[in-house]
Amino acid sequence: MRRVVLERFPAGSPRGSWPAEEYAAQRMREGVPAEVVMDLASDAFLVVVRQREVRSGH
Repeated sequence: MRRVVLERFPAGSPRGSWPAEEYAAQRMREGVPAEVVMDLASDAFLVVVRQREVRSGH
């Protein structure tokens, strides 16, 4: 499975992960299965959607 990043939020924000959580909640209300993950390498909260990879039968 791969992930598509919808938005990035800096982890050093005074509000922590709240902006990312709020953004993900809004996407969920729109029917988008978004979730928040922490990217340690970039020190950011990412709002992502998981997508299944399509495999060809060849």
